[in-house]
Amino acid sequence: MQDTHRHRGLRQKLINELRTKGITDESILSAFMEIPRHYFLDKAFSDWAYKDVAFPIDADQTISQPYTVAVQTTLLNVKKGDKILEIGTGSGYQACVLSYLGAKVYTIERQKKLFDKTSKFLQDIGFGQVRTLYGDGYLGTPRFAPFDKILLTAAATEIPQQLIDQLKPGGIMVAPLGSGDIQQMKRIIKNTDDTIREENFGNYRFVPFLKGIQE
Repeated sequence: MQDTHRHRGLRQKLINELRTKGITDESILSAFMEIPRHYFLDKAFSDWAYKDVAFPIDADQTISQPYTVAVQTTLLNVKKGDKILEIGTGSGYQACVLSYLGAKVYTIERQKKLFDKTSKFLQDIGFGQVRTLYGDGYLGTPRFAPFDKILLTAAATEIPQQLIDQLKPGGIMVAPLGSGDIQQMKRIIKNTDDTIREENFGNYRFVPFLKGIQE
C-alpha cells in the first residue's frame, strides 16, 4: 500500500470540505489527515476514499461518509485514555480514528469474514492496539466493561439494555436511532443514578443494527 503526495493532497481537500460543514476539532481533522483512508477501500476504488460519501465494503456493509465519522467522533468527546466500545467494526476506519485520538478501543464485528479481514488489516497498518472482537453487538462485551464511551455504527430501533449497563455512570453513547430509512443521531448520557438523557443531532442514514453473528 502506498500513500503518495497526491493522496495527502486529496486528504487535505477533504479536510477543507469538512471544515466548511462545521467540523472544527483539530485533533479529529489531524486524524483524518494522518490515517490514509484509501487503505480501507479496494485499490480499484481508492479515489473514492476522499469523497465525502459512504462507500460499500465487504459483507453488504459500508465505510461511513467521512463527515458522519467526524460528527460521531465529535459527539463522543474523546479524551486520551478513554475506554471505548465500538459496535460494528466494518472497515476499521472509525476504530483507527478513535485510537489515533488516544482511546483504548474495543470493537465488535458480527460478520466473521469482515472480522478476520479487518483484524489482520489493522495489524498490518500499525493499529494492532485496537482490540477486535467477533460477536453479537447487541450483547456488547461484559468481560471488558464498563466503558467510558460506546459508539454504534449501525442503525438501531432501540438501544439494548445490555449496552446501557456496560456504560459507566457519566458515560456517553452515540447511536443512530430509528426504524425507517432515515435515523436520528442521538447522544445518550448515562447519569450517575443510572437514568439516561438523550440529545438529538439530526438525520442520518446507516445500515441496520442486526442481532446475532454471521459465520
